[in-house]
Amino acid sequence: MTQRLALDIQNLLAAYKQGELTPETLIDALLAQADAHGREPAWITRLNREQLEPYLKRLEGESPETLPLYGIPFAMKDNIDLAGIPTTAGSPAYAYTPTENAFVVQQLIDAGAIPMGKTNLDQFATGLVGERALSDYGVPANAFNPDYITGGSSSGSAVVTAAGMVSFALGTDTAGSGRVPACFHNLYGVKPSLGLLSTRGVVPACATLDTISLFTLTADDAAKVLDITAAYDDQCAWSREHNFTLHGKGYGKAPATFRFGVPPQSQWQTDGAYTQGMHQAVAELEALGGEKVELDCSPLLAAARLLYEGPWVAERYHVIRDLMESHPEAVHPVTFQITQGGATPLAVDAFDARYKLAEYKRQADALIGQVDVMLSPTTVTHPTKAEVAADPIGVNSRLGTWTNFMNLLDYSALAVPIGFTEKDLPVGVTLFGPVFDDLKLLSLGRALEARLMLPLGATGVAHPALATPLTHAQDGSMELVVCGAHLQGLPLNHQLTERGGVLVSSTHSAPRYKLFALAGGPPKRPAMVRDANGQAIEVEVWRLPIETLGSFLAGVPAPLGLGQVELADGSWKCGFICTAGALNEGGEAEDITEFGGWRGWLKTQTG
Repeated sequence: MTQRLALDIQNLLAAYKQGELTPETLIDALLAQADAHGREPAWITRLNREQLEPYLKRLEGESPETLPLYGIPFAMKDNIDLAGIPTTAGSPAYAYTPTENAFVVQQLIDAGAIPMGKTNLDQFATGLVGERALSDYGVPANAFNPDYITGGSSSGSAVVTAAGMVSFALGTDTAGSGRVPACFHNLYGVKPSLGLLSTRGVVPACATLDTISLFTLTADDAAKVLDITAAYDDQCAWSREHNFTLHGKGYGKAPATFRFGVPPQSQWQTDGAYTQGMHQAVAELEALGGEKVELDCSPLLAAARLLYEGPWVAERYHVIRDLMESHPEAVHPVTFQITQGGATPLAVDAFDARYKLAEYKRQADALIGQVDVMLSPTTVTHPTKAEVAADPIGVNSRLGTWTNFMNLLDYSALAVPIGFTEKDLPVGVTLFGPVFDDLKLLSLGRALEARLMLPLGATGVAHPALATPLTHAQDGSMELVVCGAHLQGLPLNHQLTERGGVLVSSTHSAPRYKLFALAGGPPKRPAMVRDANGQAIEVEVWRLPIETLGSFLAGVPAPLGLGQVELADGSWKCGFICTAGALNEGGEAEDITEFGGWRGWLKTQTG
């Protein structure tokens, strides 16, 4: 049954609701499938039926209507705590048994999800290859072709999701550990904004740069899991509070038009298959209404090199220093070689690197601020296990070319499947943007998914039909209609641009407005009043970050205010309106409707 069953969350919840499946039958089938498969190095600890019983018992009296993840099986990387189960971080000598769940794990269990076990990893989450596991656990095999690497460090989490053993999995992502394995397994890899998901109960790699990451089969699944796990934790020093709704952000249909930045091909450093993947992604985004903007990404690539060439390696050394000194044999040789470099940097080196990073971030923020979203390769190639064995550090470094800078620069990122190579290996790309753009990225990822409809993971199961179309995505901005001194080039336009305003369109109102010039000034100000005997008035539509609207509104003088204005296309948007009756007070307002707009009237004025 489970070989043909789509394990995406939408499909499982529908099967539960229709009585076609129960959590018990699903879990028993998954356990039987695992037993038939034999020892799977992708797992470090796989829970048995007895260990799973309390989680199934928890679901009695509940349903998909009461629990959003009712009966959904998931896995977690074995540097994330599950109460009563050892956390190893890939080293038996380091292992401990936690008494509490990691904060994020507890949220998932509370939502009805069932933890199936702990997955293998590049030891201490150091690596992008998936080959740095001790012989105690074995090295996971790529779910598509065992001759090729899984990608790391969240290797096991990607494998068990792609292979149809769970619906989704938790990894961690410091330098790309959630995105590279997702790329190599035809999965969505969410690299959340730093602090959005609590890292309490996670063995750190670099505490200042770590985040839990998500591996899912679909973008809808990723949005659902992110919605449940993105909660502020006042007991986590790295947690950052961000309510997407309050900031005007929401997951849904991608916008009909947008601008996407792309590095010049000379900077991609990709092999033939991954170059073709980038070209395909560009074509798909253009088909969705995107406008390609080529941007020199040198500041981002320079920041990426700081991660391992700079003093951040000292953070990794900080975590396992005692183990390296007392039991050096317990640390994977390549991990030891890399981490040992963290023992030497001086405090002054750390400050030097921070100063460089601050400059790179200033340049990078200005760069990506020119577009709505950025597109890059997720990684540059898919190596074989033999290639990594021949050059373990060099190959790893290449894989991080387009991943290492994300957390250093405080960006959000999403790895998106884009297709397959001639060898039937997955290829993916990454969408990224500023901090807390997570839902915008997922919305655009969903739009790509709807065009491609790739099979689920490595199961061969056809992609199920997408759910009923969602509402339009909200990106934390709102559109504002202006008709007077705020028009481009006029005296008050700076009040929009200094708040990050961007001109969306020059258009007209519906033919139901009159325009008046108010007394006073300078500058002179208009009032646009809805009137059945009116006409179309020239206006501009500007997009403003929603958090700046309050300060803008505070500066709008009476009798003007903000309300809803009808445009020529029939849409209604926020714009300037005039207080009822204000034009009749004193009789000083001049009807200038006949000029068709503020600029038309200004041309008739002298002095």
